Amino acid sequence: MSSPTRVLVTGAAGQVGVDLVDTLSGVTPLGGDPAFEPDGRSVDRDEFEVLALSHHDLDITDRDAVMKCVRGSRPDVIVHLAAYTAVDRAEVDADACYAVNATGTESLSLAAHDVGAHLIAISTDYVFDGNKGSAYVEEDSANPLNVYGASKRAAELLCAGDDTIVRTSWVMGVRGKNVLHVIAQRALSGETVRFVDDQTGTVTLASDLARALVTMVRERPGGLWHVANAGTTTWFEVAQFAGSVLGRDEGFATPISTDDLDPAPLARRPIRSDLSTKKWESRRWTAMAPWRSGVIRLLEARALGGGPTS
Repeated sequence: MSSPTRVLVTGAAGQVGVDLVDTLSGVTPLGGDPAFEPDGRSVDRDEFEVLALSHHDLDITDRDAVMKCVRGSRPDVIVHLAAYTAVDRAEVDADACYAVNATGTESLSLAAHDVGAHLIAISTDYVFDGNKGSAYVEEDSANPLNVYGASKRAAELLCAGDDTIVRTSWVMGVRGKNVLHVIAQRALSGETVRFVDDQTGTVTLASDLARALVTMVRERPGGLWHVANAGTTTWFEVAQFAGSVLGRDEGFATPISTDDLDPAPLARRPIRSDLSTKKWESRRWTAMAPWRSGVIRLLEARALGGGPTS
């Protein structure tokens, strides 16, 4: 009998991290689809040995600590989810943002190669400026508009050529703070919401991304990959759809423009940054579900007692 694959997960307490740890353990996470098996294989409970690390366990800005941790645990694969994700705060906290997103990722890449492990690092649609006018493919030129996006692009460039980089966008999990929880809370309390209808992107369900990452842990493809749920949308459409699922009428959500946001966000967002997943599908991996079905799953799981962590 072969020994389990050792997987070190950074950012394991985040909304993707908790779902990934469950999935690697053979458990369908809250809001997950047990039938979604991109590579056509189920996950056995003893297939992976998981070392789940939060920022309390490992400071990825400390290169010596990263090297010591990786050399001590000797994983086969590192899935790097830890990140500085406060997009607006990063505009006035650039050094801290780069220390986590760029330097931290470089340290993990160096450590992975030091022990012969494969690194899978998560990046973002915010590496693009939104001016293409259609969905972005992996070969498109990056041109980030904000500090967060620039730090993630720097991280991509600091990775080794055979590392795997997964770009994703608009992530929503049952166990995590995200826009969908805000929408649901206001819908259920009788309030209304206003969301922009001039920013287009792709929604990614944390549970679906977690299962996709398991496929990449197994196959270690290397290079750049775009991974997101099917279909493009706007934040207004997400709010309107979620409201309808929760029984609210069309008056629940009002569309506004980015210029109408008050206070104005510190960081510029790309107007259109939807990600094409044709490369993923060309690998003969099953496409992730349409975003609407994923939102329904998330809302149903939330109603059953799931919800954002503190």
